[in-house]
Amino acid sequence: MPNNRNSKLSMQLKQRINAFVSLGKFLREIDSEASGENTYMHESFLRKAEAENGWFIQENIKFALSSWSNALSEKNLQQWLSNYKIEETEPKTIAVIMAGNIPLVGFHDFLSVLITGNKVLAKLSSNDKSLLPFLAEYLISVEPEFKNYIVFTEGRLENFDAVIATGSNNTSRYFDYYFGKYPNIIRKNRNSITVLTGNESTAELQKLADDIFRYFGLGCRNVSKLYIPENYDFESFFKAMFSWKEIIHNHKYINNYDYNKAVYLMDSFPLLDNEFMLLKEDNGFSSPISVIFYEKYTSLNNLKEELETQSENIQCIVSTVGLPNEINFGKAQHPELSDYADGIDTVDFLLKLP
Repeated sequence: MPNNRNSKLSMQLKQRINAFVSLGKFLREIDSEASGENTYMHESFLRKAEAENGWFIQENIKFALSSWSNALSEKNLQQWLSNYKIEETEPKTIAVIMAGNIPLVGFHDFLSVLITGNKVLAKLSSNDKSLLPFLAEYLISVEPEFKNYIVFTEGRLENFDAVIATGSNNTSRYFDYYFGKYPNIIRKNRNSITVLTGNESTAELQKLADDIFRYFGLGCRNVSKLYIPENYDFESFFKAMFSWKEIIHNHKYINNYDYNKAVYLMDSFPLLDNEFMLLKEDNGFSSPISVIFYEKYTSLNNLKEELETQSENIQCIVSTVGLPNEINFGKAQHPELSDYADGIDTVDFLLKLP
């Protein structure tokens, strides 16, 4: 059953925007190397998150914090929300089941629920259980009314009006079974791709390296597959990738690299190897950590048609060949507030709830 709501309407939109703008400034403070008297607290916060999840190295956490600090400016928030008519209505409780593949991956859902005047009932991933509560604590400190709007739970989800759940293709079936009777957004596996022509500049390919390696390739916006023309020369590509060669010194990453290399060689799969990444010709989209799949195309027009049929598997297309919804090299990990996961407008979904 939906939760019992009191008659008090939600805080005003301006209050909510101001609170998130303040949070953006706070994130810039954490990201700064000189955060004054709070330096020790911030460093402890970063170390705790890294200790809980070895993939969450401080460099990547700070990258995520910096990205959100830039997004949470008053200008960006106002521009994003100008596309919607947000009326002050009785708040609904939205259960949000969050992934934990990269730092703060569930923050956009958290933001969307609260900024529309609703309450968030969040079930955190065990892989990312410290970052968002820490930021929520700050948000409540600058806007105390949020205290009644934010709940984190490790138990069974109860007393909610709608569901936003992010997981894999397997967990989506579980989500459908348990939450199908509620208004919902249920997300599945998606991966990002790049389409190369062989005419890319060194600078473009180096930016592509960021799209591939940031967060160790664990995000749905990380490029996990290349589409290349016949007789593509990989020399320039591999040279550009060397800007990320230090990634091999991460013990979790090198373990995956060694394991995947051994498995592929045992099965006699032909590989291209630059000693910190593997390229494997494969029709799939979801490549293992340290591995990038590639596939050859003969015609960009034919490829465009093929990608349209695969749209449900693709999160981002990084390219400059004129494909629909493509983004420039280096932009995969810099989404706009209006770049919704799986292409589903979360704010529109929330505003249309009965």
